[in-house]
Amino acid sequence: MISPAFASLLASGRAQFNARAAEARRRFPSLDMAAFGAFLHDGVDPLIVAVAAAAPERVGGVTLAAYDMALALVGHGLAGPAAKNPFLNTVWRELAPSFAPLLAMAPVDVLGMLSNAAIHIASVAGARPAQWQRELAALAPQIATVAQLRAVGQVLAWRAGVAHFRQGALAAADTLPPALALAAFGEPGAPWPQVRAQLLDYPWRGNTEGREFGSFSGLGGAFGTPPQVRATNDGFVVRSAERHYLLVADAYGAVLHSATAQEFEQAQTGTPSAVRLDGAILHIGARRIELDVPAGDIAIAANAHTVAVTSPWTHAIRLLPLA
Repeated sequence: MISPAFASLLASGRAQFNARAAEARRRFPSLDMAAFGAFLHDGVDPLIVAVAAAAPERVGGVTLAAYDMALALVGHGLAGPAAKNPFLNTVWRELAPSFAPLLAMAPVDVLGMLSNAAIHIASVAGARPAQWQRELAALAPQIATVAQLRAVGQVLAWRAGVAHFRQGALAAADTLPPALALAAFGEPGAPWPQVRAQLLDYPWRGNTEGREFGSFSGLGGAFGTPPQVRATNDGFVVRSAERHYLLVADAYGAVLHSATAQEFEQAQTGTPSAVRLDGAILHIGARRIELDVPAGDIAIAANAHTVAVTSPWTHAIRLLPLA
């Protein structure tokens, strides 16, 4: 059963809501009204209850906006019991109510922003949607405007593994009050200019171990054959089974994008003098790293901040901080 507050709103505007549903069925012939009803209960009702408590005078407008958006999301198969990815349902049910004051002021903007973010972060292999949701909910009391919500959401998406958001997230953080920017990075009380400079200069800040990325496509991974890697300023161009990718990685995660054979051919093949391979021992400056692959045919590529290690014996790419 839906809450009395939501039920009362639906009953008082029954004709209007029925007309909106009928129009949606024309726009989305495959719209499952049972699934829509389930999403009203599961995803819309919790946020209506929250807004009714925070700003009862605005709950009618929020209900109309949420109802229309829910029709579209279920019509596209993005929300409801049969959603392509259930994370969007979770964001409406559990995260959106945390922003009741903002929902009351700008329901379309807030729900649209949260929905788009949920769809995107859930689609990025290796990202951590639950972390993004948890950290954004924790910061909700400090977020006063839609612009701040957008900026904090982008910062937290980067920290949750969406590595290609790095530059945009740092730019977004610059628009925030320093205390909120520091809270988004989990460093309250630190000097923001210093933290920002370190994040900008060193993508592996806070991660000294690096990470491993990739596995065999036959087991659900990205690569059909052991990958070959060449460096670019911002990442690495990868070739595997005649396909090409751009790998972007930092302290928070690694993301794979499509690339071309031409980009692979034009990428860097050399390594800095501080990087040296001796059998299965990789030397990075004074560091000595024992690689867990047989010596021989190990390949290394490096840009200004990362060393990538590949081998014909594995479908994984080992990524190590250069500094």
